[in-house]
Order: sequence, then structure tokens, then C-alpha cells
Amino acid sequence: MKENINALDEIHKGACMGKDAISFVLDKVEDKELIKELKKEYKDYQTIEDKIDKIYSKYSDGDPHSTNAMTKAMTWSGIEMKTMTDKTTSKIAELLLQGVNMGIIEGRKILNKKELNNEVHSIASTYVAMQEKSVEALKKFL
Repeated sequence: MKENINALDEIHKGACMGKDAISFVLDKVEDKELIKELKKEYKDYQTIEDKIDKIYSKYSDGDPHSTNAMTKAMTWSGIEMKTMTDKTTSKIAELLLQGVNMGIIEGRKILNKKELNNEVHSIASTYVAMQEKSVEALKKFL
């Protein structure tokens, strides 16, 4: 049971971070195709969050973990610093790819845990598959 809660919390945090990163870069993006891709990915992250919110009460009395204010601030400042002198489509895609790759690593670690029930495993699989699609989509913008 604890593994399921931990997995849901980590995936929820990853989805929140993905949404935060997209929100922080969207106003810097000039490429219409990248904007379209990022809006799609934002919706995908929201769908993952919604799935977790829907089932979380089966595993815990609390709420799923989200990114805290400090993490959001660090993400925002990191993006601001890295795009201060380079706001190209390629640079933004590179920054997002770095975050997505971290999400894939965490998601794969979660999937490797044998104690997850089918429902949680399915959400984790969906999350990883979404992230892997994102890598392929973002590569075009490098």
C-alpha cells in the first residue's frame, strides 16, 4: 500500500513540475508549432493529475503531493537564468527535454517496483509513455 501512495505522489509531483515548466516558458516561445505541442503536453500532465486525484483517496486520507513553493521558485529562476541570453526555440526545447528525461527516469524507477497494484502501475505506465512521446516531439525543435 505504501508503495502505491509513494508512486502516486511522485507521479503527481512530476506532472505538476511539467505543468510549471511549461507555464514558465510558454510566454518565451515564438514558434507556433512548439506552442501547440506545449499546450498539448500541458493537457496531458493535467490528465495524469486528474487520474491521480480521482483514485488517491483509496490509498491515503490526504492529498497527493504537489510541487512546493520553493521548488516552483527554483524552477522558474532556473528557466529565467538559462533563457536570459538565449530564448531560441532550440534552447527552450533543450531545457524542457532535460526535465522530461528526469521524469522518465523517475517513472521507470516507479515501474520497476513490483509491489504496485494494476491501477497505479497503469497510471505510471501512462505517465512514462507520455514523457517518452514528449521527448520525440521536442527533439524536432532542437
